[in-house]
Amino acid sequence: MRDRPTPYLLVDTDVLSANAYAMARFATDRGLRLRPHAKTHKTPEVARLQLAAGAGGLTVATVAEAEAFAEGGVTDLFLAYPVWVDPDRGARLRALSERAAVRVGIDSVEGARALAAQLPGCAVLVEVDSGHHRSGVQPSDAGVLAECADRTGLDVRGVFSFPGHSYAPGAAAEVAAEESAALRTAVGSLGEHGIEARVVSGGSTPTAWWGAAAVRTERRPGVYVFNDAQQWELGTAGPETIALVCVATVVSHAGGNVLLDAGSKALGADRSAWATGYGRLPDHPDARITRQAEHHAVVTWDGSPRPEIGSRLRVVPNHVCVAVNLHDELVTTDGDVWTVTARGANT
Repeated sequence: MRDRPTPYLLVDTDVLSANAYAMARFATDRGLRLRPHAKTHKTPEVARLQLAAGAGGLTVATVAEAEAFAEGGVTDLFLAYPVWVDPDRGARLRALSERAAVRVGIDSVEGARALAAQLPGCAVLVEVDSGHHRSGVQPSDAGVLAECADRTGLDVRGVFSFPGHSYAPGAAAEVAAEESAALRTAVGSLGEHGIEARVVSGGSTPTAWWGAAAVRTERRPGVYVFNDAQQWELGTAGPETIALVCVATVVSHAGGNVLLDAGSKALGADRSAWATGYGRLPDHPDARITRQAEHHAVVTWDGSPRPEIGSRLRVVPNHVCVAVNLHDELVTTDGDVWTVTARGANT
């Protein structure tokens, strides 16, 4: 791989496999179904590994992602978002449902009616807001929406939540508890309206390791399969569990720094307020990427001798989901090249 132009993404298949099996065992030991979010990797080879490890289907963010994974042979898919189903998406969902079992998220009467008009009898989960405040109904209102969806002819299977506010230092345990409480309330609300919550789905990577099964029947972490600099700094994952890096070349020592040929168009631009930089260097943990341009990253060095110009460094992106979506291929330590099939699958 020394001859491969940089920047490129490199996947350590041993670490990848260990991550996939560890999360599957963790879920199984707690009586939970694991449904990983495939927006992290967007790659059929990773999906097949997750399913072989014990995952019971995939989570996706868009109809286009669902189509890409169905084409790759995945037969159980959950669109974990309140999708607005117009005639075009309706036709695509009908075609998709002939190849795979499909569940769709809803959080409004309008969305439920639009979905029912295009795909009668579709399996749905009601999204509840457990504190992230992005989408979802209040937990106590879940039953009202579920009853309305049921009356339109949709197959209401249960409820789900995304605790996205767990992406903050020290927040995971509290947020996991908040999500459990919200889901428990939502299950009760469905019961009050005569609907059994057969599926109770939650989770994010920061909260995936917290708490017993409690009310949940299913968890949907995504980032865990690769991990990234955010998970490293949150303490969710150690550097030894990071399965994906961006390989970059040192191109300059200007200003006493180390300049790499991988910027925001290779690593992504995400940097949370609490993050210490725009990515981490696993071989130089005290160095920090302090600035990024589109095609370059400025590394404030750690005091050790700077790497030679022309040498290569491994960089852990802050947000692996974004980084993967910026690349056409993933190179593996086994020498394989995997196509990022669902790259740009945004519709």
